[in-house]
Amino acid sequence: MTVKSKSHSVSFTSRDGLKLAGGFVGEAKDPPVVLLHGGGQTRHAWKKTQTALAEAGYSSLSMDLRGHGESDWSDAGNYMAAHFVDDLKIVLASFSAPPVVVGASLGGIVTLVCQGESQENLTRAVVLVDIAPKTESEGRKRILAFMKGHNDGFATLEEAARAVAAYMHQRKTSGDIEGLKKNLRRRADGRYYWHWDPALLSDHFLAQVEDEGRLLSAAKNIKVPLLLVRGMLSDMVTAHIMEEFLKEVPGADFVDVPAAGHMVAGDSNDVFTQSLIDFLKKSHF
Repeated sequence: MTVKSKSHSVSFTSRDGLKLAGGFVGEAKDPPVVLLHGGGQTRHAWKKTQTALAEAGYSSLSMDLRGHGESDWSDAGNYMAAHFVDDLKIVLASFSAPPVVVGASLGGIVTLVCQGESQENLTRAVVLVDIAPKTESEGRKRILAFMKGHNDGFATLEEAARAVAAYMHQRKTSGDIEGLKKNLRRRADGRYYWHWDPALLSDHFLAQVEDEGRLLSAAKNIKVPLLLVRGMLSDMVTAHIMEEFLKEVPGADFVDVPAAGHMVAGDSNDVFTQSLIDFLKKSHF
C-alpha cells in the first residue's frame, strides 16, 4: 500500500533553550499521536509504527527527548522529571486539540507524570509501553548496566551491534547494522558513541523515575483513556506487576504482546502497532 502522507522534521525550543528534534509523518488533518521513546533510544525507534499509523489514517510526531538523538544535551545537567515534562507540555501545546501520547519506558514515565499530575486533560489518551509505576528491580539493573557500559565507545558498527545483540538476546537480528548509525555519534577520535548524554544517569534523575508512590498517584489521577502494553518476555513489567497495576487503576486497558521484551515496539513491531491502532479505533480517535 502506498501511503500518501507527508514526512518532515520539526523542532521545538525548551524553556531552558535546548533544541528538541522531532519527525512528523502523515497528513496534518488526521488525528495526531505523539510518540516518546525510551531511555537511550531515539525517535527513529518508531519509524515502522509511524508508517503504519499513516496508513491507518493517523498523523504522528515522534520526538527525541532532551539528551537523546538530535535533541540538544543540557550542559547544566537539566534532566529532572520536571524538565522532561515541561518539554512535553511545549510539544502538546503546539496541537489545536490534545493528541494521544504513546510513551515507552522513560517516555512513558514522562507521559504518566505530565498527564497524571495535571488538573486538565493535556492528552486525549495515554499509552504506556512496558512501563508501570512499579517495575522489577532486576530489569532496571540490567538496563542501567547496559546504558552505563561502553563509555569508551566502539571502534566499529559491528562491535556496537554485538553489544546490542547481547543485551536484546531475545530479538532476532536483521543483519543490517546501518540502522545503528541513527543511535550512534561518530566523534573526532573515529569511535562510535551512543546518541545520548551519559549525564542522564545521575542519582537524582534515577530517584525520580523510580519513585513508585509518585508514579502510582499520577496513574490514579489520569482521567483520559489509558492503555498499558506489556511485552510478555519483559523483565521490567511482569504479569504480576501488570495485575497489581490494573487493580490500582481499574479503568485502564491492557495488551500483552507475545515474543516481545522490554523493547516492545522493536521486538514485535507489527503486533504492537496493530494493538495501538486497535485501541485508537476502539476509543473512536
